[in-house]
Amino acid sequence: MFQETDLPGVLLIEPRVHHDPRGFFLETYRASLYAEASIPTFVQDNHSRSARGTLRGLHANSTNPQGKLIRCVQGSIFDVAVDIRVGSPTFGKWAGVEISADNFRQIYMPEGFAHGFYVISDTAEVEYKCTRYYDPNGDLYIAWDDPDIGIDWQLTGEPLLSDRDKTAQRLAQQTDALPRFA
Repeated sequence: MFQETDLPGVLLIEPRVHHDPRGFFLETYRASLYAEASIPTFVQDNHSRSARGTLRGLHANSTNPQGKLIRCVQGSIFDVAVDIRVGSPTFGKWAGVEISADNFRQIYMPEGFAHGFYVISDTAEVEYKCTRYYDPNGDLYIAWDDPDIGIDWQLTGEPLLSDRDKTAQRLAQQTDALPRFA
């Protein structure tokens, strides 16, 4: 159910799905089971809907870093985590995986990782749980196309970006605001 990715602490989660002629049932979260995998409890849930070709990210927070449990409840996305912890052996490295309403996968990324995703279906709805409350004062926007990170987003054209994502700086330009590896 819980699988390590190339980034220590970033987990791919494949829940048990029970199918029958009526449809399916699955548990999307159980605090005790997730705690056994060293995933903390959550205080906030977020939900977004995006059109095909939308790229959201890379986002993190310097004053109130959040661990996130991400799942796609409609459509399909390519989801990415980037280690932004200065001094980490995997600093600037990324891991990405397709998650969708059909494959039921989830990604957990702990504090100290930036998050982004690219919509590969007509639309996608993404829900994610956060370990801390959102604090807009600490927003970090890292360039989605930072060549030092080198994410292969599997783009099918020019991505749809927010104004903030269009003007985001490279990771190397923001090291003073980034978390430190403990």
